[in-house]
Amino acid sequence: MTHPFEIELEAILPATPEQVWEAIATGPGIDSWFMGRNEVEPREGGIAAMATGGHREEAVVTAHEPGKRFATRTAAAADGRFMAFEYLIEGRDGGSTVLRVVHSGLLGDDWQDEYDALRRGWPFHLHTLREYLAHFPGRVGVPVFAVAQPAGRSAPEVRAALTAALSPAAPVVLGARVTAAPTGLPPLDGEVVWADDERFELRTTDGLYTFHHGSGVALMFHHLFGPATEGAEAAWQQWLTGVLA
Repeated sequence: MTHPFEIELEAILPATPEQVWEAIATGPGIDSWFMGRNEVEPREGGIAAMATGGHREEAVVTAHEPGKRFATRTAAAADGRFMAFEYLIEGRDGGSTVLRVVHSGLLGDDWQDEYDALRRGWPFHLHTLREYLAHFPGRVGVPVFAVAQPAGRSAPEVRAALTAALSPAAPVVLGARVTAAPTGLPPLDGEVVWADDERFELRTTDGLYTFHHGSGVALMFHHLFGPATEGAEAAWQQWLTGVLA
């Protein structure tokens, strides 16, 4: 049995409507703050695709009004489930922009857990979009994804392993400074700009580094803006696997 849902949020972003449009309606822009590797055909009826961890999901562009409105919708599954996204852009004085996001659709039998995860995730994603526009304007991020599934570990145990590997001398809390030397990777020197029960994010001069943790699983969604990105995804996957081995 399917269940309809709708999540609506609004954010004030430190960017022009044109900059916000590039971030939410183009493949390179979405790569710089959201999840996966993205492609967008810039027209109504075009395909918007996201590839994450070997899985590719496609949606149809249902609205394409540059600087104003962008919307997509996935095809309905056999049981009727689908996802729809709408972004509405409104410029403000002083070079800022109001972005309204509406995420709607139909969820399956486990709809409550899925809805709760979506509802908790969107404020974080909009925060990352704001970080991108404020600190890396005009730059294109290279997305990095990694996943590990340490069997039998609780969410607090997964988080403890990640934070111990990154910042053994200090807790990873909002506003904290983290200086880390992850094995096989360039050093990290940045600030914790988001921390909740499910994830934390570091901002350095060359990237946004996000670590998600749950029971028996850890995910990383990084966005790298520096010159040294070749092989970064494989290196971070190796690091994560080693930390949680």
